[in-house]
Amino acid sequence: MTKAVRYSIRPCSPETHCFEITLQLDKPASGGQVFSLPAWIPGSYLIREFSRHIVSIQASSAGKSVGLRKLDKHSWQADPVSSSLTLVYLVYAYDLSVRGAYLDDSRGFFNASSVFLSVAGREHEACEVEIRPAKGKAHADWKVATALPAVKVKKSGFGLYRAANYDELLDHPVELGDFHTVSFKACGVPHQFVVSGRFRGDLKRLARDTKKICEYQIRLFGTPAPFERYVFMLYVGKDIYGGLEHRASTALVANRDDLPAFDQTEISDGYLKLLGLISHEYFHSWNVKRIKPAAFSPYDLRSEGYTRLLWAFEGITSYYDDLTLLRCGLIDSKRYLGLLAQTISGVQRGAGRLKQTLEESSFDAWIKYYRQDENSPNSIVSYYTKGALAALALDLTLRERSQGVTTLDDIMRALWTKWLADGKGLAEQEWEEIAQQVAGFSLQDFFDQALRSTTDLPLPQLLLSQGVDMNWDYADHAGDAGGIGLPAPQRKPKASLGVKTQADPAGLRLTHVYDGGAAQEAGLAGGDILLAVDGLKASDLDKMLSRYRVGESITLHLFRRDELLVREVCLQAQPQMTCRLQLQEKTGPWPQG
Repeated sequence: MTKAVRYSIRPCSPETHCFEITLQLDKPASGGQVFSLPAWIPGSYLIREFSRHIVSIQASSAGKSVGLRKLDKHSWQADPVSSSLTLVYLVYAYDLSVRGAYLDDSRGFFNASSVFLSVAGREHEACEVEIRPAKGKAHADWKVATALPAVKVKKSGFGLYRAANYDELLDHPVELGDFHTVSFKACGVPHQFVVSGRFRGDLKRLARDTKKICEYQIRLFGTPAPFERYVFMLYVGKDIYGGLEHRASTALVANRDDLPAFDQTEISDGYLKLLGLISHEYFHSWNVKRIKPAAFSPYDLRSEGYTRLLWAFEGITSYYDDLTLLRCGLIDSKRYLGLLAQTISGVQRGAGRLKQTLEESSFDAWIKYYRQDENSPNSIVSYYTKGALAALALDLTLRERSQGVTTLDDIMRALWTKWLADGKGLAEQEWEEIAQQVAGFSLQDFFDQALRSTTDLPLPQLLLSQGVDMNWDYADHAGDAGGIGLPAPQRKPKASLGVKTQADPAGLRLTHVYDGGAAQEAGLAGGDILLAVDGLKASDLDKMLSRYRVGESITLHLFRRDELLVREVCLQAQPQMTCRLQLQEKTGPWPQG
């Protein structure tokens, strides 16, 4: 077996949320070995400075202490030594997300990018990891779940694992705890679903439905699957949602109530959201974990990796996540079109779509999408949601211009064939070039409009070509995100402030003040606390405004920081930005085909 960098990790202090990591290195660099921790994690485009969670770090060699010098925010250099070198360090882990590390007395979780220092110049070498259990009877039932290749492990999963190199090590998160497990095979490949947290739910149904998703996507790209086994790691709690893809696993967090209940036959909105998340992260096994931008081949985790192609990897994946649910039979066409209408409404309601292109959104993810503030809806567009609509528009354009011969599926399979042949990342213009080669005709006009302009996508015409009517309506209530059906013929616009709010102990916090709305014209700002509307305590704003007509003036009392403000606001008509989709008599295989 080739030489390896050796790591050991154990939950040394769950009550203080600390992992202890030991790194052993033979033949360190003669001038003093350099170690560093990644600044970001693939799939989440924000500099996160994981090294800030290192609580303490010491080095030793031959039983003697060795000096360590900090070089920058995430790098250290050890003094030169003539024999092997050992680092021992503590990492604080209390990030209840899919991107970092977490540890308490109920469970543990970590991504390697949060806990394992890289060894400069040795990143290509194999990495051995010993995962050790926490001490004490309180954690005697803990187990390990990971897709990291095992070398010698106990039934519980604790023991020795091995990655071919540091890059592979980074792509295998680890779950620790007394979790629940359900297993299935998809196209002959073993899959494991690990669920932690407190819940009551039908995991057998979760496995059956997830299997349908997995088998559809494997067959879309073609067997065999690009992994020998796959692990879903789901933590359920309250008011959480998210996922992060890896080459043979995914980390997920969701609300416990989103799990299917026992004896429940229908798919609730919460369970549908969870299935969409599962579908999205699994599709990434092909689209971004393997087919990827050249800027990520390889990843440079010390600084930002800029690309204008995130729309193609996150947006197209967002298109296929719900489409997969339809195609594998979990939902019908009406349910799918309802989800699509909500996506269209969400994009339309943000003035940022008129100011930022999809390529700009992709490139600026590091400073805008992942650092959103109260003005973000007015200044940015999401490469996830508008990217999904661009993928839809491209799919429908291909179908229309080729008379149904070519679809987006064909482009995705061509990209996969290319990756299997050379394993290389895509240059910035290469995605469009391959798409046009597959189509057999120019798509330059489409890409210029969809990716490099702020012009709205031609969805009404494209959907109509597939037998779907698209109409704009007024929102029926604050939570109306769009859906199936025709606009109500007699519905009139309601009075609107043009704000989004959330509950605050003092009243309502204005989280967003939308461009051109009544609130913005009156000088209100995101972060203001709305106390009263015409002398009445602010509570249900939608209900309060329903008593007013468009054009009427109201008096608002607000706090901006510690200053009381009084503003007269002339109410405007709510904008007609709620999408309704109506399925006509079928004229073709879309959206099933």
